[in-house]
Amino acid sequence: MNFFHQQDKARKQSRWLLFAFVAVTLLIVLVVDLIILLIISVQMPLLTDALKIEPAGLINVLSVESLRQHIGLLSISSAIIVSIIVIASLGKITSLRSGGAKVATNLGGTLVSADTRDPLKRRLYNVVEEISIASGTPVPDVFVLENERAINAFAAGYGTADAAVAVTQGTLEKLNRAELQGVIAHEFSHIFNGDMRINIRLMGVIFGIMVLAIIGRKFLHANRYRRSSKDNNMGAIIAIGLTLAAIGYIGLFFARWIKSALSRQREYLADASAVQFTRDPNGIGGALKKIAAYNHQSYLQVDSEEVSHMLFASGLKSFFFATHPPLKQRISRIEKDFKANEIEVLAKRLKRQEKREHWQAQQAEQEQAKNNTAKNQGGILEVDTILNDIGQPNTSRIVAAALLTSSMSNSLKQAAHSTEWAPEVLLYCLLDSDDELREKQLLSVIQEMGDISEGKIRHLISANGLVKVEERLPLFEIAFPSLKRRPQEDTERILISVDRMALTDNKIDSFEYLLSRLIKQTLFEAHIPNRTRLHGSKKIKDCIDELTLIVSILASHGQNSTSPQALQYAQRAFKAGMSSAGIEHKNLTFTDKWQTKVDEALIKLDRLAFNDKAVVVRAMATTVLDDKKLVTEEQEMMRVICGLIHVPVPYLQSAN
Repeated sequence: MNFFHQQDKARKQSRWLLFAFVAVTLLIVLVVDLIILLIISVQMPLLTDALKIEPAGLINVLSVESLRQHIGLLSISSAIIVSIIVIASLGKITSLRSGGAKVATNLGGTLVSADTRDPLKRRLYNVVEEISIASGTPVPDVFVLENERAINAFAAGYGTADAAVAVTQGTLEKLNRAELQGVIAHEFSHIFNGDMRINIRLMGVIFGIMVLAIIGRKFLHANRYRRSSKDNNMGAIIAIGLTLAAIGYIGLFFARWIKSALSRQREYLADASAVQFTRDPNGIGGALKKIAAYNHQSYLQVDSEEVSHMLFASGLKSFFFATHPPLKQRISRIEKDFKANEIEVLAKRLKRQEKREHWQAQQAEQEQAKNNTAKNQGGILEVDTILNDIGQPNTSRIVAAALLTSSMSNSLKQAAHSTEWAPEVLLYCLLDSDDELREKQLLSVIQEMGDISEGKIRHLISANGLVKVEERLPLFEIAFPSLKRRPQEDTERILISVDRMALTDNKIDSFEYLLSRLIKQTLFEAHIPNRTRLHGSKKIKDCIDELTLIVSILASHGQNSTSPQALQYAQRAFKAGMSSAGIEHKNLTFTDKWQTKVDEALIKLDRLAFNDKAVVVRAMATTVLDDKKLVTEEQEMMRVICGLIHVPVPYLQSAN
């Protein structure tokens, strides 16, 4: 379940999806043309006053000569059908360009704010926030489908910058914290493995393929109100509606086949990833058992045909090509000793314990926290551990993220969660420790944001002191949902201020500069997620100079002095990192115009193929861990750089 392998696999599946879309579209066109020819074969004898239709006439209409005779009509009909399907698909994808939040709101989702006082929603937001920080990604928008009593969830979006995680009200009420954590970890697996982008495109494909069935249904629905009238066109309308519906349901058949082909195996993968996230098979296993025990209560009331492939469990009944594997098979893969009669036993127990569900959830939350804290994961200072944890942080990291957020001052967290204060928290994270340089930065804030914003930042400084290094990136991730909700013109002003603060002086810290670039990139992608590219096709051999520069900066950043011994350590770490990438390079690379060079290097590294990005991350991790110590400044620097090339490295500290 390697992150880079799964991203590469998702890219290949996108190509397969395009091929399947073209194939099904051509099949629908072929069926439409065949129907037209059959209509012609029926109409021709009637027009010539023939009393009956000879079988030979049906055969002749399909002959080469007949096809040549009607090629013009068939070409027009084919062009119309293809245009309808393609325009419908592109229109659907375009309507979802704003990202995952659009999908969630279309299904009736309600946004969960960070300051919610609802205990169930608060628990949900905490779980999402902990996993986000542990995995090194911005906190996604969190939604609840309040009118859905079934147990289900989904993640949607183009990437981590516009991701949204949604759960049903039934999920909040019927699952305890461990089970909820298992479900959310399952959805985060879809985020990391590139499934969300495929799912968005698949929604467009499904809508295009089904559009004829939708049009046919509307024809038939409109006809219901005309039955009492003596309309001579009623029969024709019924015939057109039935024909379109029949053709459309051929598309529905293949749409479900496409969803099944893409979804089933990736659901198994997401289940396995969730277990690796939480190190607790009872979490996601318990959630699946409860769905089965409640008589497969995962079906949504809202029409979920378009989104059924992205749900945690089946959203509707399907007699063929189910989008999800059978529940018992999923449970058996998670729990090897699972027995089918456990479902019946659980169903009986749930009926007796229904009234105590909220109390049990609180107890489970406390017990889960104790169990997680007691676990010793080990291997935290290993390069392979870091690489393997990308996209699936273990329990120790999740607990460490929870401890980090709990250690932050409440006023600072409330400010980060607030739409009014989030920009100032963001700029507060970029302040330099040098007094003179910090005053210049605050002056640039006044020039762009005004003295009110500058006053808020000074208040944050007086109340909390300067921000701690380990809190900078998590604070940005926490504040991200509130920042996204600011008006577009505010976002532009914020980005200008971020640029000015980062470029106040060439002596500004490289970490502050790179964090400002990550902030700018993430906010930009949040507003135009459909234009975000998560990978390219370049090879590492084409980016040796860029890799050399990045590893040099990371190696030198790990040393707090310019003494000969510190430079020697940096040189050793640099060589170790480059060697891990299979590149023999003797000396660190330094440049006067490092900011411009770093920007150019990161843009090029971001265009690497996924497997080549793994080489970059391995080189950086080897550099950071060369001295067998995990220094906060180094690991946060590495996480920021990886974020800039769209690789979400998890929170590297352990809870132990």
